[in-house]
Amino acid sequence: MPAGPVPASSVTTTEAGDPPAGSIVVAAAGDIACTPGLVNSERQCRMGATAEVVAAADPAMVLTLGDNQYEDGSLENFQRSYQASWGRFKARTHPSPGNHEFSGGKAPGYFAYFGAAAGPPGKGWYSFDAGGWHLVSLNSNCTAIGGCGPGSAEYDWLKADLAASDARCTLAYWHHPRFSSGYHGNDASVGPLWELLDAAGAELVLSGHDHHYERFAPLAPDGTPDSGGMRQFVVGTGGRSLYPTLVAETGSEVRRSTTYGVLLLTLSPDGYRWRFAAVAGDDFTDSGQGDCH
Repeated sequence: MPAGPVPASSVTTTEAGDPPAGSIVVAAAGDIACTPGLVNSERQCRMGATAEVVAAADPAMVLTLGDNQYEDGSLENFQRSYQASWGRFKARTHPSPGNHEFSGGKAPGYFAYFGAAAGPPGKGWYSFDAGGWHLVSLNSNCTAIGGCGPGSAEYDWLKADLAASDARCTLAYWHHPRFSSGYHGNDASVGPLWELLDAAGAELVLSGHDHHYERFAPLAPDGTPDSGGMRQFVVGTGGRSLYPTLVAETGSEVRRSTTYGVLLLTLSPDGYRWRFAAVAGDDFTDSGQGDCH
């Protein structure tokens, strides 16, 4: 595992005007809470600082992008570390699981801690509607759940779920990024899920796993820029630690590997705005907007 961050490029675009009527604000990040007992420093365990960012934004919903609790997501660890930081938002949190939750089993601590909000125990996928959007939480631990490709339980569920939705705008989120310029890099195992979402006209995909912030241009399923494709954000900046970015992947527009923080999305019935909000003392930001297909 890389020892520390390296500088990365950043570009800021400007949001204009007040949010449209009916908008809701959503906060999202992954890779959050340290193992109980680890020492907080500038280099690790900043979950308390990122929780303050969420609290200041006061979002309608919080989306977690996996690896919510390290090093294994046992119920005891959740109760001692995650609860003391991001636990204050539990009633409005819609989680997704990461590999640290599924290490050594079927994530019993994760499902016990989040309860019904995490979806059916042992599965980790579900959907809901809010602010005129259809939001889908998926489980990217493909080998632990019988695969993510055609014929798998998650793939078949997602295909039916998207077919049943009449929302104009769709956002999906899971842990392992399909595309990433970070240490772990691209993950082809979630490609079939991306393809289903792309075919359904979805707008946004959020992921963690690589501990940096990255914004991509809208992409086709093969990773080439496509104005009609989905925009992906990697937001592995929730507090545990930061990793460097490596060679920039095609379509990568912004990368930042030295800043903890949270992605804030304003979802309106026909579009979205984004803003990366850094922890106190860091002035990095990235913002912009897009329309639904």
